[in-house]
Amino acid sequence: QVQLVESGGGLVQAGGSLRLSCAASGRSFSGIVMGWFRQAPGKEREFVGVINWSGSTLYADAVKGRFTISRDKAKNTVYLQMNSLKREDTAVYYCAASRTGLPRDAVGYDYWGQGTQVTVSS
Repeated sequence: QVQLVESGGGLVQAGGSLRLSCAASGRSFSGIVMGWFRQAPGKEREFVGVINWSGSTLYADAVKGRFTISRDKAKNTVYLQMNSLKREDTAVYYCAASRTGLPRDAVGYDYWGQGTQVTVSS
């Protein structure tokens, strides 16, 4: 079993920055792909970005150039650095783990964290 725990969410003004963390535990994470998703009230969960074991990344167009995903293999932790935040970035952010590829769909992930709230005020 894999446990994912997100942290770092909070309230920030538009134009500000936040860094989310996702700490993984429970098994060996060699080769594991880590993704970030978000879900705003009344909307479907949407892809934010993903990073594979070698460090390759893929981002949604809505966050490209503003968000950066990185990982610390020694700590089994993945980060989502969010800069130039906009009100429309307000959502619950989830990290997820997959065994392969660079999936953009939620169905491609096997494990999920509980989510952390990010609220961007004007």
